[in-house]
Amino acid sequence: MHPSALLGLMAFAAAVTAAPSKHHSQAHSSTSVQNLKNHIKNVVILELENRSLDNLLGGQTIKGIENPINNGPYSNPYNLTDASQGKVYSAAKDFDSILNDPDHSVTGNNIEFYGTFIPDNAAIASGKLTPTQQGFVHEQLRRYSASVNKTSLAKQVLNYYTEDEVPVLTSLVQNYLTFNHWHSDHPGPTNPNRAYVLSGTSAGHGTNDDAFDSDVHGLTQRSIFQQLSETNHTWKNYYTNTDMVDAFFFDWTFTSGNTDKAVPLSTFYADAKAGTLPEFSFIDPSCCGTGTNSMHPTGLISDGETFIKNVYDALRASPQWNQTLFILTFDETGGFHDHVPPPLAARPDNLTYTETAPNGEKYTFSFNRLGGRIPTLLISPWVSKGVVEQKGTNSDGQTVSYSASSILRTLGYLWDFEPFTPRVASSASFEHLITNVKRSDTPVTLPEPLSFKVKA
Repeated sequence: MHPSALLGLMAFAAAVTAAPSKHHSQAHSSTSVQNLKNHIKNVVILELENRSLDNLLGGQTIKGIENPINNGPYSNPYNLTDASQGKVYSAAKDFDSILNDPDHSVTGNNIEFYGTFIPDNAAIASGKLTPTQQGFVHEQLRRYSASVNKTSLAKQVLNYYTEDEVPVLTSLVQNYLTFNHWHSDHPGPTNPNRAYVLSGTSAGHGTNDDAFDSDVHGLTQRSIFQQLSETNHTWKNYYTNTDMVDAFFFDWTFTSGNTDKAVPLSTFYADAKAGTLPEFSFIDPSCCGTGTNSMHPTGLISDGETFIKNVYDALRASPQWNQTLFILTFDETGGFHDHVPPPLAARPDNLTYTETAPNGEKYTFSFNRLGGRIPTLLISPWVSKGVVEQKGTNSDGQTVSYSASSILRTLGYLWDFEPFTPRVASSASFEHLITNVKRSDTPVTLPEPLSFKVKA
């Protein structure tokens, strides 16, 4: 062989060896767990509010994301019972946020997913009734058409943001790992979903009731905060405003004397700069509406992008960056359209929740299915660049969608604790998505957010 050819082969082999693999190994394997432990010492979660994947990442052109720009457009009828009113199709947005907050209650999700407030639970459980995702526009019109043009209302829930309109998220998608099949754990509103991220159940709560108030702290189940404290791991809950502190959902935070671990957001930036972030950082945005940074309507997408950029830039400049996994996620879809039907899921416990639908009928939910798809990304020098992850695998070897409970499933491997609930136990983990080669090409800063029209 010619010496130059040999050198070329050697160089190629070296390049292949150095390139980070998309998947380090099989999920739930001892190899993937050890690799996670070797490289990740700090986990940071930023959980924003009320955006579906098709809404917020609908204009991302990267291969592997199923969304309107790649696979659409998608449509909804204006009226579920009157086809003569026609259909409307998804298109790019030309506005930052909306003034008419979509329905994201349990029964609101029902009509958006199944076309009725009161779907047949037995038919859902047996697989005979599956979501069609056709009721989003209908429900938005039912709520607001007396005062708002129906075309504007349809745009609010069906349209999507382009890559140029969300430059911060676009940069993250292009540089890190995005999940194509990540669902909220509860087809309902904010606080029950936030409880799932931290404890693997909402303990029978299906709406934002008084149990979540900081002066009630009505959740008694085990949380990640309790687990870490009792096993000598460090944590802080960084908050933007005192009216949204998720650690205060849990009675244990108060009875154990750990309320001092909830600290202002300014402390996060100081800790990141000093390299003193705890092992687990949970960041709460401000919520909800104009002037807040969670992306919850009527809050601006651009304000949420500024928040994401600030958190990322602080982490990237931190001495702890090379051992950090930053998880960016959302609580739920917020009534925004997503075309992927939510799957069934294991019940976390034997509790149920009953709600009165807008038509006056009662609906009882058994917490046996997920909510819609939400944007979720893994951000770290230990994840591959521009990867789109599809479905995952649970510990029984079943292919399943990822969900909020996947976070607890994975953190259990990192910090050696058992799943809190059957929902967590049956969830896909993602420790295998941590590679064994540290990247040197991660962006030092993210782009500036785009300012554009405020409302539809």
